Amino acid sequence: MKIPKTNVARILDVKKVQYTLVPYVVDENNLAATHIAEQLNEDIAQVFKTLVLRGDKTGLIVCVIPGDKEVDLKKAAKLSGNKKVEMILMKELLPLTGYIRGGCCPIGMKKPFPTWIHSTCTDFEYIYISAGVRGLQLKINPKDLVAVVGATIGDLISC
Repeated sequence: MKIPKTNVARILDVKKVQYTLVPYVVDENNLAATHIAEQLNEDIAQVFKTLVLRGDKTGLIVCVIPGDKEVDLKKAAKLSGNKKVEMILMKELLPLTGYIRGGCCPIGMKKPFPTWIHSTCTDFEYIYISAGVRGLQLKINPKDLVAVVGATIGDLISC
């Protein structure tokens, strides 16, 4: 089966970054990363989700965290130089990033936003993130991901 290239894949090709596109079956009623990890038969700790937040000082920021965890808003605010941050509204996601829920990727957003990736990403040789569409994950070395998006690694989750 031929897997169609996404914009994310094209960006990585231009930058000569190694990756693998991995399809999975989408369940419109369950877009959770835990469902994706089950579909891929992978550890949920390696399946990361991309969240977009708004800071009171910096505007939009991106946080990439393990799929079964919640972002700690206080930690995200402190790391990003804000007093407080909050999740953007779901209806804002597509116009601001070009991505829909369940297909949001830190690579290839409409504009580059300051990005933080949770520190556990470096525990793995590879992690999974959305390839920019529902039904397709990107298997990538976390160091390559950090380099491509100019991300900062930090502690972003509640214990």
